[in-house]
Amino acid sequence: MEKIYIVGAGGFAREVAWLIEDINEKNLTWEIVGFIDENEENIGKELNGYLVLGDVEYLNKQEKANVVIAIGAGEVRENLSKKIKNHVYPILIHPSVIKSKYMTIDEGTIVCAGTIMTTNINIGKHVIINLDCTIGHDVILENYTTILPSVNVSGNVMIDERTMVGTGTAIIQGLKIGTDSIIGAGSIVVKDIPNDCTAVGNPARPIKFKNKGI
Repeated sequence: MEKIYIVGAGGFAREVAWLIEDINEKNLTWEIVGFIDENEENIGKELNGYLVLGDVEYLNKQEKANVVIAIGAGEVRENLSKKIKNHVYPILIHPSVIKSKYMTIDEGTIVCAGTIMTTNINIGKHVIINLDCTIGHDVILENYTTILPSVNVSGNVMIDERTMVGTGTAIIQGLKIGTDSIIGAGSIVVKDIPNDCTAVGNPARPIKFKNKGI
């Protein structure tokens, strides 16, 4: 078995530990060493049988091992990936996931149980696809995007870096979702969404732009 550290100590980090346990049930692959967290108050705690061992500085002093960043916010994942040195980021896919062989997935990506990914999909680094999502043909998910549970992404959609798509959202075919945006839970996206905004509703419309005061 290969050693793996889980960065994060919140709910999603515990879900990723469960995902790894399910992988091991199917094919014994990983030894979970423990959690890594930047919050000093969490260090030393036990979470579902695994200790929070230390922060990123502690992690960087350890021998080269596998690391998964299990934190929902894409910007935080990106910042941590720049701080973590000399480790490897595996791709973690739950055994129940249905996927085509005609797709590419980059390092550090996590795909949770019940998801279906079809054909000619391109997924970047440190992407999270949560429970029970569908990702259609020719979709591009750029680095550090976060797809929350029960999202349906139709074909030929592009979602830019660090954007978060809320639970239960549906995105129709052929759209572009901008960088650093948030799509609110339950939204129906029928038009392109610009960068740096929060969009909600049916149909989804921007209601707030970062740094613009609106």
